[in-house]
Amino acid sequence: MSGSTQSIETHDENQQWVCMYCGYIYDPAEGDPAGGIPPGTAFEDLPDDWCCPNCSTEKDTFEPAS
Repeated sequence: MSGSTQSIETHDENQQWVCMYCGYIYDPAEGDPAGGIPPGTAFEDLPDDWCCPNCSTEKDTFEPAS
């Protein structure tokens, strides 16, 4: 069917993500060692229950950093 479009977001696995509440930046190159997340873990690969290490908000409060 034509006329319908589906948006598929893809992100670079090295993309940094920023918490919209506190400004914490998740950097995949660094991971979150205190939270048990090793360096090299892409944001998309973080567990669904991962929270911001600074303010404890949920993963869905993060947006790609520009």
